[in-house]
Amino acid sequence: MKIFNFFLLILLVACASVPSSNIDKVIITERSIILNGETYFIKGICYHPVPVGEIKRNFENIDQDLELMIEAGINTIRFYEPVDNIEILNKISNSGMKVIIGFGYNQNGIYDIKSGTFIDYIQKYKSHKSILIWELGNEYNYHPEWFENNIQNWYKSLKGATDLIHKFDKNHPVSTAHGDLPTKEILEYNSNLDLWGLNVYRWDNPAPVFDKWAEMSTKPVYLSEAGADSFMKISKNGFVRGKNQNAQAQANGNIIDGVFSKKDISSGVFIFSFTDGLWKAGNPSIQDIGGSAPNSTGVPYDGSCDEEFWGIVDINRKKKATFDVIRQRFTSFDQTYNNIKNE
Repeated sequence: MKIFNFFLLILLVACASVPSSNIDKVIITERSIILNGETYFIKGICYHPVPVGEIKRNFENIDQDLELMIEAGINTIRFYEPVDNIEILNKISNSGMKVIIGFGYNQNGIYDIKSGTFIDYIQKYKSHKSILIWELGNEYNYHPEWFENNIQNWYKSLKGATDLIHKFDKNHPVSTAHGDLPTKEILEYNSNLDLWGLNVYRWDNPAPVFDKWAEMSTKPVYLSEAGADSFMKISKNGFVRGKNQNAQAQANGNIIDGVFSKKDISSGVFIFSFTDGLWKAGNPSIQDIGGSAPNSTGVPYDGSCDEEFWGIVDINRKKKATFDVIRQRFTSFDQTYNNIKNE
């Protein structure tokens, strides 16, 4: 009876999935992401919009946000948690952009890895045109305390979840967002991952990360997070203390240049993040100085992570200086498509 109920559940989930007459095929070929036979290079943005005075994600400004993203040359949006809203995903798809959907380990049973309900979301949306990659976890290697102080428990869950996705979705690869480079032992243990995302904060030059990756793995890699904030805790590198959009603009420009210079190894970058996050460091109704994040001493140019100042636009969607720097680079990037066909 239990076996029957299990297969009945799978059948019901499958029937509830989003229909699509044109299912995209995303495969991995050597170091490349291949979308419908063409090389896909990520020019991405991390996106978690929370309005002033609130602490939860809200898509009330989605139309304006998508227009700004298109203007900036962005082609991929990275979500930290599933978007269970077909209208939002349709808007993104209709704009010509793709998404990476992230799944958390413990989200109180809501499409999370611990409960296994993440696979329900994948079954529901795996045929949607917006989906590019499924991504498991976000720099969990910095948080062994979430896994009984044994980070190997996370890597074990990651391995099992990856296998499960491969079973139910043959058209989209599976990744993780790892805090900086993994060890060779981790790469071997989680060899079932199709590609890797790395959250990298190494001042304004990520290029050496790709050189090191090339020594460790032949799989595709992208920066799942990189960037700089627009507040200087101290005066340094010619940038004065306080709000400083020029520091953020220079850093993001250098970071993107570093990624593009390694396009033979890199599959792209997600700049963190789209809008300032007033919910992160204190009163969500005002922009607070402060906040913290693990392994953030490499944040340019003050080695300090002011969590509420990372947007390429402010909370009211006013463009910062970095917006035009990103737009210039993303829109002028000449990606050579190899037209590799899935045989």
